[in-house]
Amino acid sequence: MVGRVSTALPIPPGLRVWQQEVLEKMSAWDRGVFLIAAAPGAGKTRPALEQAVRMLYARQADRIALICPTAPLTRQWAEAAARLGVHLAPDAPELTPPAGFHGVAVTYARVAQSAQRFAQQCTESTIVIADEAHHLGEELAWGKGFDLAFGRARQWLLLSGTPFRSDQSAIPGVEYDSDGVTQPDYSYGYADAVRDGVCRPVSFIPFDGTMSWQSGDDTVEASFADAVSSDQRARRYRTAISTDLEGALPKILREADGRLARLRADSHPEAGGLVVAADGEHARKVAATLHRITGTPPVVVMHTDQAAHQKLESFTHSTDPWIVAVNMVSEGVDIPRLRVGVYATASKTAMIFRQIVGRFVRTIPNRPIEGSWLYIPAEPTLRAHAGEIAKELVPFLRRKEDADPDAPEQLLDEPGETPEDELGLVAEFKALNADMAAEAQLDLFGGATPLKPQASTTGTGMSTGTTTGTPIQPVGAGPGGHAFYAGGVGGFAATEVPLWQQRQRLRETRHRLVGELGRTRRATQREVNAWVNKQIGITRVQDATVEQLESSIDLIERALMGKA
Repeated sequence: MVGRVSTALPIPPGLRVWQQEVLEKMSAWDRGVFLIAAAPGAGKTRPALEQAVRMLYARQADRIALICPTAPLTRQWAEAAARLGVHLAPDAPELTPPAGFHGVAVTYARVAQSAQRFAQQCTESTIVIADEAHHLGEELAWGKGFDLAFGRARQWLLLSGTPFRSDQSAIPGVEYDSDGVTQPDYSYGYADAVRDGVCRPVSFIPFDGTMSWQSGDDTVEASFADAVSSDQRARRYRTAISTDLEGALPKILREADGRLARLRADSHPEAGGLVVAADGEHARKVAATLHRITGTPPVVVMHTDQAAHQKLESFTHSTDPWIVAVNMVSEGVDIPRLRVGVYATASKTAMIFRQIVGRFVRTIPNRPIEGSWLYIPAEPTLRAHAGEIAKELVPFLRRKEDADPDAPEQLLDEPGETPEDELGLVAEFKALNADMAAEAQLDLFGGATPLKPQASTTGTGMSTGTTTGTPIQPVGAGPGGHAFYAGGVGGFAATEVPLWQQRQRLRETRHRLVGELGRTRRATQREVNAWVNKQIGITRVQDATVEQLESSIDLIERALMGKA
């Protein structure tokens, strides 16, 4: 192990407490992989660059290799590094930096294409920084190329706000425990970031209502609270985000625009709104609807647009109210003035959800830590994701053989969702009617109440100081038992829990207990589920009543105590 290089370079001013902590921990790191798992918007860039500067200063590194998902991000990293006096060549064609540069910033695609050449140029003293490392999979082209290109480097610094992959592939260099849980070297979750005043609190506003659609020769009517067959879930979701039904998405867009207009009039005149659309055609229809509602055409950005990043940059620094985007709101999109969002994309994976939420947590210097609002379809998967945001970033890398067929849909990291057109829904599906309405908002960690930065924190990465603004008090529990908190503006108040939500929570509790019992008895989840179902007298968990779910939970708990 090397000596602490922090003695040569003191902690620079302006660092957040967690950034100081991770730098202190990295001061004793001299080889191998170091994974920082920190919430989107928490500020991973700064400590990564500070560490690189220290290593260059101490001659522990001879160059920096910064790798990230997109070319615009290479420029953002280069700009950030320059503010610390470090010069990176963005989107460089090779690993050896040009004269006068301390390193390069390149994309994962570039590395995969030039892996052999990069490997020849890589030295043991190359400090490798992988931004949004979850883009790498051990068995995929980017992961293989990365491993080949930087195999000789002594140190890899991996950064991620979502350190897991929905396709269940392992991330190169990341350690997992026996249950497949990622083992970061330093974790800083969204809960910590909000309580420390580092990120905005986000209030989720589910919308639901009666929807009807034509499926083949049949007409189906249901809300998100109703149980429908798996082949009807996508059709129900598409009905909810339809722009052709005035009572569906257009109604929600009107409410979202009303909230944004009040924010702009009352306290934040440059506040912006974002609608994440399903595809190009959907984005154009959403834009037309917003134009009709507001009288002003919104900015529309799609990944197929060559000027997409210029449009994003322009919107970031403008006072335009709305932007509609498709596949352009993941890593590297930093628009701190976003305060209101509408989730209307067809993708419902945990990773995409977290990345979209991450667009609304950025803070603005010299402003109170004001809340943001995200309107989401009340689809059980998305509601569960909203509850899971409260948890620290220790998600599972699920093994394919351990996947539980009876688990709630939102608890499985699926390899990706099949586009609905490929399922034949265009030919068979037609949205007929909808009457959507926003439900009570779900406030996490303070809701919409403006907060001031936290007064003090411990050295463990967990917040213990007292918020100096409005006190935060828990008022209820959300999906999975995670606390929701009420702020002073339209805060969530505890109400009688709807039946469908009780059932959803019971399924989540059962799924967790099944896993615990399986580990205790060295049985697979499939085997445990089969035993429980037989004892309770059901065939599938999704068909169980609340009473049967309660009975199954009681049975598993008794089994864990050795009484069954």
